[in-house]
Amino acid sequence: MLITARRMIRFLLLSTITIGVLFACNQSPSNQTPQASSRPLIVASSPWPGFAAHYVAVDKDWFAEEDITVQDNYFQVATDVNTALLAGRLDLAWTGVPDMITIAGRDPSLRLIMLSDYSDGADGILARNITQPQDLKGKQIAWENLPLQMLLLHRYLQDGGLSESDVTLLNMTAAEAATAFASRQIDVAVTYEPYLSSAAQEGQGEIVFTSRNTNLIPVGLVANEATIRDRQSEILAYLRAIDKGVQFVRDNPDEASEIIGKKLGVAAAEVPSLLETVRIFNLEENKTIVFNPDDSLNVIDSLEFAIQTSEEMELIDQPIDPAMLYDDSLVKAL
Repeated sequence: MLITARRMIRFLLLSTITIGVLFACNQSPSNQTPQASSRPLIVASSPWPGFAAHYVAVDKDWFAEEDITVQDNYFQVATDVNTALLAGRLDLAWTGVPDMITIAGRDPSLRLIMLSDYSDGADGILARNITQPQDLKGKQIAWENLPLQMLLLHRYLQDGGLSESDVTLLNMTAAEAATAFASRQIDVAVTYEPYLSSAAQEGQGEIVFTSRNTNLIPVGLVANEATIRDRQSEILAYLRAIDKGVQFVRDNPDEASEIIGKKLGVAAAEVPSLLETVRIFNLEENKTIVFNPDDSLNVIDSLEFAIQTSEEMELIDQPIDPAMLYDDSLVKAL
């Protein structure tokens, strides 16, 4: 189904984000020394090529150079990151922004503070003997019950005039869905890299739909208001280390691939192709693109439409104010 380019951008940016906490002092945060804390900054991530900068910063321990201590909590399942965040066990979480739409209903203080990347082909639908969306009618589809996967599947079904009620959804993790497809236990699966491409090849199937050129799935760093307020200087230091990580990935692809491959559980030689499936942003690009209302790819213009779409898909059961979903003050202060 064709839509205008502008509507495409609005729908596909689907991000959730809020106007932020202003700094109380005029001193440039980039020159501030982080305040000492009795505990480390606890940061969670999961397997995703867009988190490359975090993986590198952890490996290089650039946090020590910033005089902060970071505890890296790595989860194999993305939903476990969201669960830990809601349980108050994390300070910062790298997660899919569409996921935040639903979890913000349970914790309205959550804010997106930095975008790591847009999925640019890293999320997709695997299938055998499917040539058009209409062919999914009556099919069993393996997927992980994540909002970001629901958005992807919903879009493809919608293109065929179908809805989720026309298929049978089998809930399993992204890795399990890929394995089920590769072993021919199921003919359709929704998953993401680093599982997507290998499962398509092993299962002799095709990737029939992806997030390529859609910006449907933004991914970023989330924290609650209290953490942003109480650990502001440490978070700023953490963001500076992440920015170094983005630059390192761009300037040192071979060494970066070794580090990223270990985290994703793939060979270093596979990493460059995985990185091509995401569009990673540094701090400056967060300022000039992501949180810039004048840029055509900004996430702000799409918030109202994104929330409306989420309501229609029953991802949320009550209206959400788009002005209460992001805090751009941190990246703009650096």
